[in-house]
Amino acid sequence: MFMGRIKTTQIKRSSERLVQSYRDEFSSDFNKNKLILGKLASIPSKKLRNKIAGYVTRLVKTREEL
Repeated sequence: MFMGRIKTTQIKRSSERLVQSYRDEFSSDFNKNKLILGKLASIPSKKLRNKIAGYVTRLVKTREEL
């Protein structure tokens, strides 16, 4: 069995705060979330932005399933 990549606490915290604040703006599409993050937050690097966008996408998908 394979394990997934582990996200840092910084990524999890910032993603959860963004989803709570801007719940209606995010979707289950990673590329759209990347663009939205570029407008909402000033993230210093592309790599960090992509990690946060991926975790936001995951959070949105799991909340849609509930």
